[in-house]
Amino acid sequence: MKRFKRQRISDGIFQVGISLSVGLFILLPFLYVFKTGLTIDHHFSLERVITLVTTRPKLLTNTLQLGIVSTLLQTVVALVVAIRLYLSSKRWQKFILFILFVTMISPPFVTSLAYIQLFGRRGLVTYELFHLSLNVYGMWGIAFMQTLAHLSLNVLLVYGVLTTLNPEMIHSARSLGANTSAIIKDILFPQAWVGGKAVVALAFFRSVADFGTPAIIGGKFNVLASASYFAVIADGDLALAATMNLLLLVPAIFVVLLYRRTTASLGGGLNRVADIPHWHKQGAWYWGLTIVSGIGIGALVLLYASIVLSAFTTMQRGNLVFTLENLRATAPYMTTTLWRSIGYSLLAALIGSGLGLLISYYVSIRQVKMMKWVDAIANLPYIVPGTFFGLGYLLAFNHAPLLLTGTAAIVVINVTFKQLPFSVRAGGTAMESLDKQMVDAVHSLGGGHGAALWDVILPLSKQALAVSFINAFTATMTTMGSIIFLVYPNRKVLTLVMFDAIQSGKYAVGSVLALVILIVCLLVNGGFYWWLGGRHVFNS
Repeated sequence: MKRFKRQRISDGIFQVGISLSVGLFILLPFLYVFKTGLTIDHHFSLERVITLVTTRPKLLTNTLQLGIVSTLLQTVVALVVAIRLYLSSKRWQKFILFILFVTMISPPFVTSLAYIQLFGRRGLVTYELFHLSLNVYGMWGIAFMQTLAHLSLNVLLVYGVLTTLNPEMIHSARSLGANTSAIIKDILFPQAWVGGKAVVALAFFRSVADFGTPAIIGGKFNVLASASYFAVIADGDLALAATMNLLLLVPAIFVVLLYRRTTASLGGGLNRVADIPHWHKQGAWYWGLTIVSGIGIGALVLLYASIVLSAFTTMQRGNLVFTLENLRATAPYMTTTLWRSIGYSLLAALIGSGLGLLISYYVSIRQVKMMKWVDAIANLPYIVPGTFFGLGYLLAFNHAPLLLTGTAAIVVINVTFKQLPFSVRAGGTAMESLDKQMVDAVHSLGGGHGAALWDVILPLSKQALAVSFINAFTATMTTMGSIIFLVYPNRKVLTLVMFDAIQSGKYAVGSVLALVILIVCLLVNGGFYWWLGGRHVFNS
């Protein structure tokens, strides 16, 4: 009897601890941003919002304009590449999927850095090859870069939906005399659009929340996200930054509402290649898809290849020369930064994946009412830009009794809870696939909730934990928006060092740092991928 009483007490402490941590590290920063942006002298006021909209209207219009243009480009290219990938042979599908998985691990600004090196005023393509000096900056440059930066994830999202299509539909259409163009228009495009609606929502949100790309290649084209960054860094105006981020929250809420109406899933695209009937493919639609897809995938490969090339070459007398000097120049930037970044990422991944699984366990298996509220709050970081979440931490934890600014703890906590929505969703998927009778069997044999959790839930949730860990580790290694206001100069991580190097014009150093981040993420992800039996993933 005493043992069960101790278990109930321990279980209650667990629930209270999880609830307090989510409320403290997610809800409280949100409230501080609202308080700072919507109050003057401790009274509610919309004065800052009205002043910002009336005195700097271009910020809002530029943000919405960029969001619309970038969303259209991202959606069209994702649909085209995904459909063409679906129509490819198994061998080509495996090859393209490999490229997409590798390039999905993208350090921030890596595409912008490559864009400058290839197409800038002294770019390898524009200047060295064609002797052109073009102004490739501004809104269209940002939209083009955002399209390439998110191409891999967008294509996998749409392709995952296409792999759920029954191949017999295509076989039947062919038997009835349908040509390739008709199959693309009448069967593949409607199916792909299910995933395309999710791409529209995600692309718009990521575009308006992106502050790094506009800061690097935007030129005079300013948007709310980058303006809020400079309001803090250059002017120290936290109230103005909070107001700007609140304006960004409006389209973010719109994105969430739109996204909830979609039924898209990464589904089979992450686990197998499509198995479709083979026939002679031809026609204007087919070759149009082929050309656009070739340009998109080619540009993606070219961008990443240029990063590797830039890391190991230098320009001498108009010629590219192999050198290791870039590595030596980068060494001072990585003395402790590399291990600090890896350490932060490991901690955030371990804590976040475990916490996400526990929340899902209490919601789905135990069905604790209070945890449903915790689950709702835990998903809030998903709907806000990284700068919003980082600013909230700066406002909430820069004074007693919660003075955390300047410490390693605030960085780890921030990235842990920023990625918590994904961990909760991954854990929820695992809970739905579990046979609840196994948990009941543990209780019938005299085991408590702790025994059920350790002996049944955790062993059967290994894959969900691994996926959550991989996502959290990669996201932390490549994140910048949510921590840029929190990291002190003596505690910088690789992404911030890379950002400083690029803004200082040290593109070679930035290329080496980007390559290091990419290699670390690939090694960690590859290790977990192999541990999960990933060597069999594409065997079908």
